[in-house]
Amino acid sequence: MGNTFSAKSISDYLKSEHRKIDNETVYSYLEKLEKAYLLHRCSRYDLQGKEILKTQEKFYLADPALRYSVLGYNPDSVASSLENVVYLELCRRGYEVNIGKMADGEADFVAQRQGEKLYVQVTQEIRSEKTEQREYDRLLEIKDNYPKYVLRTDEFARGNYEGIKSMRVADFLLSREY
Repeated sequence: MGNTFSAKSISDYLKSEHRKIDNETVYSYLEKLEKAYLLHRCSRYDLQGKEILKTQEKFYLADPALRYSVLGYNPDSVASSLENVVYLELCRRGYEVNIGKMADGEADFVAQRQGEKLYVQVTQEIRSEKTEQREYDRLLEIKDNYPKYVLRTDEFARGNYEGIKSMRVADFLLSREY
């Protein structure tokens, strides 16, 4: 959930577990899960070339509770669950959502709707200067004037950093502005 995906890595893992499966079978299963509305495919968008890329997409669950029902609660999965919820909400609001690919990393989401665009980074908390720099620098690399947001859960999640609006995830999800 929320990690870049490679059919080869799934196939290799299953082979290491002595189960033979090829890449095309993995893609076929994923396609069936999409058609059953259990998964959403999120493609990568090259921010320099302005085109959709055909590899290394991410998949998000249609209902994040599915993960908990199968794997149980894990504190390390909170950040990816938040990202999943923000993805679903952007889609619900009518945005076409992609992952923003940059030279040295990615923006979590590039959301476009009827000529509007916004960029979103989702993080659970910013506890260190290194994390803060990583989250904001990704958005600062994007040289256009569309709105940019860093969404987080910590209490000090309000304000503006060089034009990037920082806000709590809950406030973003409840806002009618976007």
